[in-house]
Amino acid sequence: MNAPANSGSLYFNYKGTFSIVLMAVADADLRFIMVDIGAYGRNSDGGVFAHSKFGKALTKGDLPLPPSRLLPNGADLGLMPYVFVGDEAFPLPEHLMRPYPGRGVTEDQQIYNYRLSRARRVVESAFGILAARWRIFHTKIGVSPQTSKDVVKATVVLHNLLQTDTTASTHVNVLDGVGESKANGLRPLRGIGTRGSFCAYQIRSNYKEYFSRLNTVPWQHERVRRGRFASRSNTS
Repeated sequence: MNAPANSGSLYFNYKGTFSIVLMAVADADLRFIMVDIGAYGRNSDGGVFAHSKFGKALTKGDLPLPPSRLLPNGADLGLMPYVFVGDEAFPLPEHLMRPYPGRGVTEDQQIYNYRLSRARRVVESAFGILAARWRIFHTKIGVSPQTSKDVVKATVVLHNLLQTDTTASTHVNVLDGVGESKANGLRPLRGIGTRGSFCAYQIRSNYKEYFSRLNTVPWQHERVRRGRFASRSNTS
């Protein structure tokens, strides 16, 4: 957006432009089921997550998530919790899986990273469709930060209406970047439940085992090995 008056560097992001942050969770149908809108553009994704109502509730285990269950063909792993997937910018609480970091990862860890990346394409596609549908995102938004937030909220709701049929839910949880819910009649998040019994690292390790041994896709080993070879070629 255009630089807000007297805002200093608050909205100035790492790309060299001024912005507010839209942090969102998308479902498998490319609908947004939670959005946090309005954090300063200079904040990192991890920082926005940590200070958002959603991030705090997820880290504390206070979201109304489904109970843990056995994975198909994965009974040996025991009950596994439902998880969100994110990229390297996010932390590793029990219900949010991120990739294994660094270059020295094993092949099994690379397979886990690859499968996680495939899942993350859903939310990336949702953002791409949102930006493609509404031309206001093709240029700088020339209104105040508050009006910009209202614009983003409106486009998110309209996006969900266009992504769904008349029998599906169009609810989206709207949590703005200053920590106050302004859902305007939309269903708010309610904190229930307790923390799981597995630590986050063990959960990630179990998913790694599941993807690399128990629920493989035919091309994953070739994909990982090809990517590793390309990485060596680029650095040689």
